[in-house]
Amino acid sequence: ESEQRIGTFNPQDLSNTAWSFATLGVRAPKLFDAIVRESVQHIGSFTAQNLTNTVWAYASAGVHAPELFDAIAYESEQRIGSFKPQELANTAWAFTTIGMRAPQLFDAIARESEQRIDSFMPQGLANTAWAFATLGVPAPELFD
Repeated sequence: ESEQRIGTFNPQDLSNTAWSFATLGVRAPKLFDAIVRESVQHIGSFTAQNLTNTVWAYASAGVHAPELFDAIAYESEQRIGSFKPQELANTAWAFTTIGMRAPQLFDAIARESEQRIDSFMPQGLANTAWAFATLGVPAPELFD
């Protein structure tokens, strides 16, 4: 039923639904497809937290959605300054986990992370380092 009503969901509803299904380990391909379609149409209305939670959900669920990840990468690059350190780390983790390369996004994450490195929790810093290393993305400004 959710996939039939997805057009009435706001960005937080979309993000929370994806996050909930991923967290519970529920496979719902039609629902995840519907969330992709609706999210891509309204990606400009997503907050940094909505963007991060959505990519985290898809990566955690192992759902490949290149169109969604491309839209989120672009939107995140534009608003990277509004991301909290945990959102930067989780976004990098999600893109790496799903195997989606987004060089411009990773450049933006590196620049923003460098400016706020003292605000990262140890786990967030470790996840960010893992993401860059796993994809082989050099970030001398961040790791030197």
